[in-house]
Amino acid sequence: MFGKEMKLMSLYGFNIKIDASWIFLLFLVVWTLSAGYFPYMVEGLNPLSYLWMGLLGAVGLFASLIFHELSHAIVARKWGLPIRGITLFIFGGVAEMESEPKTAKIEFWMAIAGPIASVVLGVMFLGLEHMGAVFQWPLLITAVVGYLWKINFILAAFNMLPGFPLDGGRILRSILWAWKKDIRWATHQAVRSGSFIGTVLIILGILGFLTGNFIGGLWWFLF
Repeated sequence: MFGKEMKLMSLYGFNIKIDASWIFLLFLVVWTLSAGYFPYMVEGLNPLSYLWMGLLGAVGLFASLIFHELSHAIVARKWGLPIRGITLFIFGGVAEMESEPKTAKIEFWMAIAGPIASVVLGVMFLGLEHMGAVFQWPLLITAVVGYLWKINFILAAFNMLPGFPLDGGRILRSILWAWKKDIRWATHQAVRSGSFIGTVLIILGILGFLTGNFIGGLWWFLF
């Protein structure tokens, strides 16, 4: 990205860093949540409350992204692949592998670890939302928790799209690699699928702009 990274912390021996481009994504997420999502989901609150909800939602989202990428890194280390660290940037996050997986089996388990982690988080936040309803937690908290279970399920589903370099694209590559025993051919096919999916998302973004859905169109375009 911008090539300017700042270390945030270390988790399980992995350095967690943010790229300078991540700052743009932070503002975009907070704005989207505080100006669009939460006012639509919970009516009648004051602007400061929506801002706090947007900030909490953004923090929860980025913690979820770190958990998602950390799962990739832990599985990679289990299979003997060195990971330089995890970097958050404008399009989410990435576990920085120093080399490619040596077998299709390793590729598959590394790739699917992220979506599984996001589903687990989604289930946990869904349970917390139900708990909040039972114990009558403040609306500000339950609304943010409700957002977090939804966004984790969306994150899992989006990453399972069969286009490289998404997790689904890596899963597709691992399956094709195991089938043909040719990683270069498998990579080519997964990249072609990724290019097609990227083009479709850009078209959806343009259609969103043209129909007046500026926030939705911007997100589709960025994806």
